[in-house]
Amino acid sequence: MFFNISNLICADENKAVAPWVENSFPVIKAVIVGVIAFLAVVMIVMNLMQKSNTNSSAAITGQSNTFYNRNKGATLQGKLKILTIIDAVLILVLCIAFLVLNTIYAGNI
Repeated sequence: MFFNISNLICADENKAVAPWVENSFPVIKAVIVGVIAFLAVVMIVMNLMQKSNTNSSAAITGQSNTFYNRNKGATLQGKLKILTIIDAVLILVLCIAFLVLNTIYAGNI
């Protein structure tokens, strides 16, 4: 009578998971690994494009409150820094998702 979501995952009582789940998770895990590798290369390139955060002349002159320092987010370097942080968070989330998928469905990749 009622729609049971467990019937989608477990096809019958003898098998742990439905065949479509067993067949699709190796593909999903391979796609996640590919996306993680691509994002890692993007992060390496973005880190190589960024300038160093140290400013030795500001320590000598004491000019740390400049117009450039107040508007760093609008510059290309500020945008690269924000994109690097977003890239790192995406890699972290995908690595956790891969770990969960690998733990739940071990041996399917």
